[in-house]
Amino acid sequence: MSDLHIATENVLIDNRVRGFPPGSPPLPLAAIGAQGWKPYDGRMALPLISLDRQAFSDNTEMMMIYVKSQGVEIAPHAKTPMSTVLADALVAAGAWGTTVADIRQAAVLLKAGQRRLILANEIGGAAAARRLAALLGQYPDAELHIFVDSIELVDALSSAWQERSDLPPLGLMVEFGAGRAGIRSADAASSILDAIIAAETPAFRLSGIAAYEGAAATANAEETVSRIDALMAMTSDFLPRVRARLGNERPLLVTAGGSVFFDIVIARLSAAVAADPACRLVLRSGAIFFHDHGIYERGLASLDARGGLRIRGERISAAAGFRPALRVWAEVLSRPEPRLAICGLGMRDVAMDQGMPRPLALYRNGARLANLDGAEVLRLNDQHAFVALADGSDIAVGDVIEFGISHPCTCLDRHAILYGLDPDQSVTAAYLTSFG
Repeated sequence: MSDLHIATENVLIDNRVRGFPPGSPPLPLAAIGAQGWKPYDGRMALPLISLDRQAFSDNTEMMMIYVKSQGVEIAPHAKTPMSTVLADALVAAGAWGTTVADIRQAAVLLKAGQRRLILANEIGGAAAARRLAALLGQYPDAELHIFVDSIELVDALSSAWQERSDLPPLGLMVEFGAGRAGIRSADAASSILDAIIAAETPAFRLSGIAAYEGAAATANAEETVSRIDALMAMTSDFLPRVRARLGNERPLLVTAGGSVFFDIVIARLSAAVAADPACRLVLRSGAIFFHDHGIYERGLASLDARGGLRIRGERISAAAGFRPALRVWAEVLSRPEPRLAICGLGMRDVAMDQGMPRPLALYRNGARLANLDGAEVLRLNDQHAFVALADGSDIAVGDVIEFGISHPCTCLDRHAILYGLDPDQSVTAAYLTSFG
């Protein structure tokens, strides 16, 4: 959404940015958290998006405890918040590295100082390979691992790395897939493995095997598990083939778990990785740290139905262990019908690809008035939410409604700033996003 990060983390913020109080003088980003603003007190421009800082911290602690208890690592996907500050916080909390989806996202994280990245996607052909080389030429200390699922991409990357002597080593990861990119058979993967090994140099070599299981999901839970099982079996079965070609000494990564199915990934891949002393399993889940009132709420309920999280030998409820950290806030603009409220919140402000926002609570005159358990968002247009109300609902023009969201990744990318809230919902921090 914003490239303000290019200037400085202390760039001046003014009322061109959502949430910033109209008429107020510009403030450095770092000063926003000292103003005592609240999303519902009438000063801040609505709509805006907020982060429950305590929930984010608790979710981070829970996920880090879980992965460490399983003997695996995590490189959280930065595409969820595209906030360098929050990505740095996850690394500081124990993340092995950070995942990005494309070259531009890698540029954002590298510029911010991160050096260990997984580029969990194919990037294109020869032109894209040259763009990646141009970027990494600026960061000789970078460690980047990239997904490949075609000989064409291997050849393009090899050519780009052969043309230059100033590039850091590039790790190639053979990607298996179902429902999205990725190789569909072991034979095809073997052909790509051959191409990589034939082109290897000290700065260009195979570094592991990858998969993305989220695209294998369907509306049927049993079918989803079956499809993910098949993908994980193909992934784990390929590891001995790689070892047979490379020998036992080279460090290798196996990475998957970029969704809410990370428990299945660990269950299916841990044995193969544990049998290989020079191999490391790296998850990539990113949205789990933010959770939501929609797709992740449903996903964690399904995870619990599969047995929950095993931490230090105990079964823990994922639904109870994680809390939604994101909210959007909007004013009631109109009450045109007895059971309808029109709010200043639309598709420009909130995601709807995985479900409508959920009304949570009503605020009036700077105070919380009531929960809104019976209200429902019927539809969105570009800047309005149509909220169905119960008979006799006490909602007035000018009230503020707090909404939960579904799918953090496609909600956060609509906002230039994420406002961090303390437990009494005062703004105590502001995080720039860098969605571009």
